[in-house]
Amino acid sequence: MNKPTIDEQVAILMRGAEYGDEQIKEHMREELRERLIEAEKAGRPLRVYVGFDPTATYLTIGHTVPMRKLRQFQDLGHHVIFLIGTFTGLIGDPSDKTNARAQQTPEQVAENARTYTQQAFRILDPEKTEVRDNAEWLSKLTFADVIKLASHFTVQQFLARENFSLRHEKGDAIWLHEFFYALMQGYDAVALEADVQGGGTDQLFNLLAGRKLQESFGQRPQVCITLPILVGTDGHTRMGKSKGNYVGIDEAPEIKYGKTMSIPDSAMRNWFELVTRWTPEQIDALLEAVERGELHPMEAKKKLAWEIASIFDGDEAAGKAAAHFERVHQKRQLPKEMPSCALTGPTNVVDVIHSAGLTRSKSEARRLVQQGAVKLDGERVTAIETEIKPQGEKILQVGKRRFLRLIQKS
Repeated sequence: MNKPTIDEQVAILMRGAEYGDEQIKEHMREELRERLIEAEKAGRPLRVYVGFDPTATYLTIGHTVPMRKLRQFQDLGHHVIFLIGTFTGLIGDPSDKTNARAQQTPEQVAENARTYTQQAFRILDPEKTEVRDNAEWLSKLTFADVIKLASHFTVQQFLARENFSLRHEKGDAIWLHEFFYALMQGYDAVALEADVQGGGTDQLFNLLAGRKLQESFGQRPQVCITLPILVGTDGHTRMGKSKGNYVGIDEAPEIKYGKTMSIPDSAMRNWFELVTRWTPEQIDALLEAVERGELHPMEAKKKLAWEIASIFDGDEAAGKAAAHFERVHQKRQLPKEMPSCALTGPTNVVDVIHSAGLTRSKSEARRLVQQGAVKLDGERVTAIETEIKPQGEKILQVGKRRFLRLIQKS
């Protein structure tokens, strides 16, 4: 198969890009075209990266939006860098926040980053991906270096950002360390000598900061490709751990399927466009069928849920996830297969849930119990002090999709 022409590559790589400003978009499109032409003449690939701060132990399907753009560059023969932001993760990106993000400890960041690469390789080609950690260079900057970086920006430039502007108008605190985040992300572009950086639309300021710093270091400024934000399963806010509205890359296929089925109808186009392999024509046809009443929204969501499970786990797993959903949620039957846990004596319900791996932490288990999301043999459990006695076989249900068979240890 012949390699796409420059114009075809530009069309592929700019597809879905949004900037909120047509002039910026056209400028970035032309810069990308120039870079591709020059790279082809020089016989070298473009250096392309996206950074991911380890704010949790898992990546979500929201993270895969820029990752899939990286994969497009990869498939066209360019050099892709998956950057783990262990140093920027210590500060926390304020880009999409209306208040300061809680800072993490180095130990928390390290633990969160431990499995990032393995998860990323479900999208990226491991043989063609360079993995870097921005602590390599950011941890070596001196105070004088930081002052030099800061000298390229004004306070007014930062206060013009919507999230900082809103907080400033309300009189809410804006911490000085939050300004440093854009400087550090900008310096990543310098350290990597990037030709292209991708990210969400909320990252445009940080990506443009990278261009400014590259120029000050005598480098050619990178092309910025920003992509829309995937809304969470609530259909309103950005997908994220703290909101509990996420679908994790490494979650079981039936969990991915079930969570996808829970999204409101209003979120379907956003998900169709950002996390499926469907063409714009296929997406329009599907949604038009829903509009005309020819296809029920639930059937459209079933197609979406199957597609997402298939992308990450394969067709067979997607088929099983669909059958599981129908049996457990539509027909209200117990799943055919579920993990088992043997109890040796009375055990606290929170301990059972967490030790069985049904939640990521005990605090999450306690919260689910308090919210009434836990049932024992169909009866709701609401007290975190509840102890489960090992008498015969019991079924513990956590949320809508997680089941555990409890048996008495002989």
